[in-house]
Amino acid sequence: MKKFLLIFLISHLAVITFCQQSTESETAKRLQKAGLVNIKTLDKEIVIDLKYATTDNFTGKNMYGDFNEAFLQPEVATMLVNAQKKLKEKHNDWNLIIYDAARPRSVQQKMWEVVKNTDWQKYVTSPTRISMHSYGVAVDIGIVDAQGNLVDMGAGFDEFTEKSQPRYEQKFLQEKKLTQQQINNRLILRNAMKSAGFKHIQNEWWHFEAMPREQAKQKYKAIE
Repeated sequence: MKKFLLIFLISHLAVITFCQQSTESETAKRLQKAGLVNIKTLDKEIVIDLKYATTDNFTGKNMYGDFNEAFLQPEVATMLVNAQKKLKEKHNDWNLIIYDAARPRSVQQKMWEVVKNTDWQKYVTSPTRISMHSYGVAVDIGIVDAQGNLVDMGAGFDEFTEKSQPRYEQKFLQEKKLTQQQINNRLILRNAMKSAGFKHIQNEWWHFEAMPREQAKQKYKAIE
């Protein structure tokens, strides 16, 4: 009887494992094979809301299909976990929220087709240049509070306006189009990310990179 019970349990476990593996998206499998790390395996408190896996993005289309996970190069993933720790040192009930992480070039191409020859073209890297996301070293990110609400940054993710650009923060503060609290919230995010080694850019408050482009090109292959 014990022998049959053991066989049943092993078979049941095998079925569960097979089902879990079979539901994993092809993109996730490809990223894992390339050596990238799923952020959720390192820190379960970091919130994942992959905007390009929904229609809630500037394209209005789901660019990722059934893929809805955040992957990064291992050293970059470790940096992000450290940024989460830095954030929680000062705001224990806040968490980082990831809007996008590693992005295959095939997805970048689809995004480019949407913005090509429009005013938005300057906000999307041409596939020929290769996005830092496609090296797995860039992340689009924000903060959620203890209730899971987005911390107000004064402009939404993928809001392609000057209000989204850190370079104009003081200008919009003087014009009362951004509040000091909204700028302070951006600084909280920026400081947490910078303390973990990330660099921010001047035209998107949500975008951070782990290393310069040339270093990324030397260390990693772009994800196709």
